[in-house]
Amino acid sequence: MTELTVIKQESNSIEEIGLGILHSEDQYLTFLLKNELYAVDILCVEEIRGWDEPTMIPNSPNYIKGVINLRGRIVPVSDLRERFSICEPTYDATTVVIILTIQVEGKERQMGIVVDAVSDVVNGNGDDLEKAPNSAASEASRFVEGLLNVDNHVISVLDLQPLLVIEDDNRTIN
Repeated sequence: MTELTVIKQESNSIEEIGLGILHSEDQYLTFLLKNELYAVDILCVEEIRGWDEPTMIPNSPNYIKGVINLRGRIVPVSDLRERFSICEPTYDATTVVIILTIQVEGKERQMGIVVDAVSDVVNGNGDDLEKAPNSAASEASRFVEGLLNVDNHVISVLDLQPLLVIEDDNRTIN
């Protein structure tokens, strides 16, 4: 089980909204990119923050919006709409940054992902996750772990390990 905290930011004030204890087995946080549903494993979500302009990093890929200071840690922020070439991003009241944390080769890695809006927490088990079709036509398809069918909606579940690698040209930045 994990406690999920949503950070709601208005003007200069920040309010923490506790969503309570979530049973984390096979639960996914869903969010919108354009009008499509995507999801990440709820265990990897550290917090959800309102959009605030990050500090730019020179010569970074166009989808990296910059970095934020998260309680003393520097966290890169990636806009998934640009990374997946889905649409031209707009930043409004529903735009949020989901802070993700995963373990890669024994090291903790964090990244913020910018999405249009958070939708819901959905349940599913490993048997419900279907293999995604292999499609080279979409940049996003290489980050899709599988597809989840929930209430007649197909949700693309993202594989976070390759998503948290920042690529620029042919080099990888860790």
